[in-house]
Amino acid sequence: MDDWTTSHDRVLAQRNAEGWLFLLEAVRDLRTTGALAPSSKALSRLLTDPVNEYGAQPLNVLEAGAGTGSVTRALMPLLSPGSRLDIVEANPRFASRLRRLVRTHPHLAGERERVRVHHAFVEHLDTDRHYAVIVSGLPFTNFTPSQIETIMDRYLELLQPGGTLTYFAYRGTRYARTLTASRTEARRHRAVEDVLAGYQRRYATGCWSVWGNLPPAKVWQLRRPADPATSAGSTAAEAPAVPLTVKAGAGR
Repeated sequence: MDDWTTSHDRVLAQRNAEGWLFLLEAVRDLRTTGALAPSSKALSRLLTDPVNEYGAQPLNVLEAGAGTGSVTRALMPLLSPGSRLDIVEANPRFASRLRRLVRTHPHLAGERERVRVHHAFVEHLDTDRHYAVIVSGLPFTNFTPSQIETIMDRYLELLQPGGTLTYFAYRGTRYARTLTASRTEARRHRAVEDVLAGYQRRYATGCWSVWGNLPPAKVWQLRRPADPATSAGSTAAEAPAVPLTVKAGAGR
């Protein structure tokens, strides 16, 4: 058996194990896990695309709600020398798996201190660092409107001026909950989408659909204004609108 076969089999076994872990955690607490399967390669690629815009320039990157690390794997090879990656995960079993991923990832050989896993909620992250790119995997539609505002305002606070936030939402969740959930739950879901829509109207620069994900997802890209007068302390209701490019059916 050659080295390639051994390595390939090891990767497949690891991915299968992580898929089962993700499913078990979803069954344990779907409200905070937010999905039944890790993000697909297509979804991970869209979420991490803004890192490529910086080329070889060192930058600070934050990933929130990393789960078992499917997006983290897409992020780490994109990090140029001198870059830093902070990973925030509230689930202790996911956080433990992510630390193992960082310890063993070949791209970080000799430089693992550049990546740090924080077992915490992102709104409680204790840092004075500002980030060029924030990638969010948090299940926003499972939160309350006030929690969404707290998290989104924290993201904008952590972004450097001109920095980019990417996050995703599953398509069709409002329709599904209208059919299956209580009226109270359906109203909460609509209120959450209304809050997110306010941030999208003012900060969004791109939107893509990812049909090759389970379930299909929509990726949003938001940018903190570069002008300090509009970026510092602005709320979703106060900030000026940003032109939005919408691309449907992203299969890249």
